[in-house]
Amino acid sequence: MTESSTAPVPLPTRAAAYHRPARLEQALELLAAGPRTVLAGGTDLYPAAAGRPVRLEFLDVTAIEELRGIRVDGDAVTVGATTTWTELARAPLPPAFRALQAAARQVGAVQIQNAGTVAGNVCNASPAADGVPPMLVLDAEVVLRSARGERVLPLAGFLLGNRRTARQADELVTALRFPALPARTRSAFLKLGHRSSLVISIVMVAAAVETGGDGAVRRAAVAVGACSPVALRLPALERKLVGRRAGPDLAALAAPEDLAALTPIDDLRGTAAYRREAALVLVRRCLTEVLS
Repeated sequence: MTESSTAPVPLPTRAAAYHRPARLEQALELLAAGPRTVLAGGTDLYPAAAGRPVRLEFLDVTAIEELRGIRVDGDAVTVGATTTWTELARAPLPPAFRALQAAARQVGAVQIQNAGTVAGNVCNASPAADGVPPMLVLDAEVVLRSARGERVLPLAGFLLGNRRTARQADELVTALRFPALPARTRSAFLKLGHRSSLVISIVMVAAAVETGGDGAVRRAAVAVGACSPVALRLPALERKLVGRRAGPDLAALAAPEDLAALTPIDDLRGTAAYRREAALVLVRRCLTEVLS
């Protein structure tokens, strides 16, 4: 045996520190003491570090039981930060959550759905995060905790741009809250990609519509993702729908000017022009589904 063959194999660079507290208070104390990289499912963090030494202060929150689980109070729903997409997809939730559960079944492969967390998808703040458009149409709120206290932000105010959020360095997202929606609320989610899952979305659309006993639309919410730095609601289109009698023909009200706020880009998955046209088609299809 040669000398070189007995030399030790170099190990990957270890993180500067790794913490895995069992209680939320411990995690908040660690964040208050200095910046940490929060680790939950790791489905975004690990690929981003592939092939490079990792020198981070990790705060693994997967052992904190109070961050996991889904609580339903009436029709109001609270989803713990480390709840996985698989858990969300299988939960017995009100009909309004059909769009979010449909998105949960398309967040990567089954292995990703088993590990990836709901809050991680939000905190990663990707323009193509599948969970964000359904959360927007359900008026989601982000619950943040720190040693200083708790604050709650609407999801639209939490997401500031591509990979940017309003979370402070000493804060931890502990849950996503969804207000009670009327029983006659229905929702749908559509995603355009080269496959139904395992791909980054080219365009995705979520819609939620509440109808009254007279059949008229009382509330409408439509959001488009992967066509701007953050997913956006379409308020002009929503106003068009309210007050009209529900039916699949209402989908034709969606017009190019309703999507004027979108700023799609050219990339390997599609051109800006293609995205804009596809977004309009998916908006109409999504509305047809929820209004039928």
